[in-house]
Amino acid sequence: MNASTRRPKPIALALQGGGAHGAFAWGVLDRLLEDGRLSVEGVSATSAGAMNAAVLTYGLLQGGPERARAALREFWRDIANAAQASSPFRKLPWERFFSHSYTLDQSPLYFLTDLLLRVMSPYEFNPRNLNPLRDVLGRHVDFEALRRACPILLYLSATNVETGKIRIFPSDEICIDAVLASACVPFLFQAVEIDGQYYWDGGYMGNPAIFPLIYNCATRDIVIVHINPIVRRGVPRTAPEILNRINEVSFNSSLMREMRAIRFVTSLIQQGKIAPGEMKEIFIHSVRSDETMAELGVSSKFNADWDFLCFLHEKGRAEAERWLARNYDAIGTLSSVDLQAEFL
Repeated sequence: MNASTRRPKPIALALQGGGAHGAFAWGVLDRLLEDGRLSVEGVSATSAGAMNAAVLTYGLLQGGPERARAALREFWRDIANAAQASSPFRKLPWERFFSHSYTLDQSPLYFLTDLLLRVMSPYEFNPRNLNPLRDVLGRHVDFEALRRACPILLYLSATNVETGKIRIFPSDEICIDAVLASACVPFLFQAVEIDGQYYWDGGYMGNPAIFPLIYNCATRDIVIVHINPIVRRGVPRTAPEILNRINEVSFNSSLMREMRAIRFVTSLIQQGKIAPGEMKEIFIHSVRSDETMAELGVSSKFNADWDFLCFLHEKGRAEAERWLARNYDAIGTLSSVDLQAEFL
């Protein structure tokens, strides 16, 4: 059987969140869909990953991989347009001329907005609870149609504000509020109410959650698309650098715990201490570029300029290309990540 007729290998995707850096995952998804040798059985996602997941899934429902690729591009283009129209986190026209950096550290508008967010809550500076993401998502995803005929298993994570527990929204509960809850950054947006419960960004408790894929997907292969660097060399010195690293560590902590649990179970299976059929061995794969993400400052997570999103998209595509070349043969056979070295 040649490559053109070989059945695609099934995988599950785990998509991290990270603001505008989610465009890196867009690039990864774009390349994996274009390649055609993998089929997506399920997706677990958080925050910006949840938006990617919803658009990806609706695109697959509308017209398969090629439509999904187009849908993702259209969505991120709309994100850039909306940010240019309404986001306080943007460069002024003269800044674009004099600065070619993707960070917003020197932007007066970013500086003033950052100061405002330190003393006022979204309940104070945005009492009407306006959220431009709602309009963008509504233009690109028919959530009723998605719930009715979701083509893959879909799981979005949010954090319950009052209990601190993770809430997983499965395919038949996916709605625009579920996506917004998963992407609800507490200092930017009011908590999202769903069925009398209030939710913040899912990254605090699952960035992303792996266990729904283990329990519900037939495939044993989980491909994690990382946004937050696991490794960042050097000790942060400035206040923004320290806060950014704290955010990265905390948003990776739940993933690290799940990886350690998977490594422990895998070792028991390999040692014959778990009877065959009691648990399945999980193969973990990782698409990430810590080098790229570590070079970007925290302010760039709020930069939704189209040229920056395209830069991240190309970085994601290139990393996915490298990953496919190195690790495609491992799919269905073994983990392409050394869990012991990476997470223990």
